[in-house]
Formats: sequence, structure tokens, C-alpha cells
Amino acid sequence: MTIAPHPVHLVGAGPGDPELLTLKALRVLRQASVILVDDLVGDEVLQAALADVAAPPRIVRVGKRGGCASTPQDFIEKLMVREALAGERVVRLKGGDPLVFGRAGEEIAALRAAGVEVVIVNGITSGLAAAGSAGIGWTDRRAGAQGVLLVTGHAGQGCEEPDWDAIARVAAGGVTLVVYMGVARVEAIVDQLRTALPAGLPVAIVRRASAVDEVVARTTLGGLVDTIRSRRIGSPAILVIGRVAGSAAELVRQHEQQPMAHPTNVGKMPAALTI
Repeated sequence: MTIAPHPVHLVGAGPGDPELLTLKALRVLRQASVILVDDLVGDEVLQAALADVAAPPRIVRVGKRGGCASTPQDFIEKLMVREALAGERVVRLKGGDPLVFGRAGEEIAALRAAGVEVVIVNGITSGLAAAGSAGIGWTDRRAGAQGVLLVTGHAGQGCEEPDWDAIARVAAGGVTLVVYMGVARVEAIVDQLRTALPAGLPVAIVRRASAVDEVVARTTLGGLVDTIRSRRIGSPAILVIGRVAGSAAELVRQHEQQPMAHPTNVGKMPAALTI
């Protein structure tokens, strides 16, 4: 059996700003001989990472974007295995973090089945970068938001749709909802979330978080569809839904209205939330 001399690195390129690449990602990219690049990774990331590299790697574009023509996943996995077994230093470069809606699990399984070692290099996921761009936190005790739920609005071929009714009930308890790839189906998503969530619930929409052409818009759940249409906001975009997306003044007001903790309850941890 042929043994790959080098591991394959699954690397997160972050949300778009080259300065948000981790030092480890930068080092691995500069050592690569072959880089398989996702569609959401901008040229500026590669240009910044590979500037002044003595022996530039071979770049293979393997576009993967929800709702668009994409390179078959099976082809990508076979290509990674083939290049690794041929002795190449292979990097699979993905937008955001490879473990967040990046199909990394399938690629890890395929590589390990072929006897190829895998190393994960995490990146900043776009949902977190979007919250930062909007100046809000996923969690905020003033809003009673003590958790966050990440969900994809694009289930993928052969996959079941998320249980939006259950998701809405969880979000009604104050959990912040971060929706990836939800713009194309936003009308259906809003209809299902409205079963348990009010029309006035704040929403932040962030397109291409951290990139030079970033767009940030604020609205409510009831006005989300009209805002996306009027602002012509297309993919890739993140929806941050919850009280954390409201104004700072509103968060202060909510916090001031919360009852003071009873002395006997101070220091006790809240019950765990199971989804």
C-alpha cells in the first residue's frame, strides 16, 4: 500500500480579510505544493499568503457554493488522495472554518480511508465575523442570550431541511440564531420562524463579512424579506437573528428591566440547554 509522505491540511481561510488568516494557516499555505481552493476564497487571500514564495504552489479551483454549479465532492476527495499519494504537500483551502458547513467530515473520512493523515487548521467562521462586522455579540447577558445556534439555510441535495419549527422554539428562549446560506430561501425560512418568533425580533444581515465590499443591514424578522430585496443583498450572506441584533440602547433597557438575582441563586450555573 502506498503511504503519503505528508498529511493533507484542511485549512480555514477565514471570512475574507487576508489579515484574519491565522499564523498556522499562513505557514501551511506557504509550504504547500498543491492548493485546492473553494469558490468563496478570494484571490486577495492567496495573493497575501503566497507573496514572495520561492516555489509557488499549483492552484486548483474546486468551486463549492450552495445553489450554484459546483465541483463534485467525490472528485475533490479523489483528487486530494491522488495528489497526497503522489508525494505532494496538499492543502484544501476553504472559506471560513473547514468544520462549519464545509463538508470536512466527508473529506477526513475519505483521506483516512486511503491511509492519508489529515491535519485541521481552523479559521474564523463567517458567522462570527458577521457578528463582529455588525458590532454585536453572539451572546449578551443584557439580551438574555446565553447561547447560539448555527444552522444552514441550504440543506443540500439528498438532505432533509432543518426543523425550523424546533429552531424557532429554541430561539424564542433567547438563543441567537445564525443562519448561513439562507438568502436564497429567506421567504420560506421567515415564514417558518414566525411560528414562534415575533415580527419585531431584530436581525442583522451581513454580506461578505470583513471583505472590502462588505454590506451590513439591520432590520426585523418581519421586514427581513423586503430588506434583502430592496437592498439587493445576495449570497454569500449571514443572518444574525435575535435580541443581540437590536440597538445598544434597547439592550440596556432590557437589562435594566430584568429582576435582580436572589442572593441564594448568585453563583449558580444555569441548566444546560439541549437541542
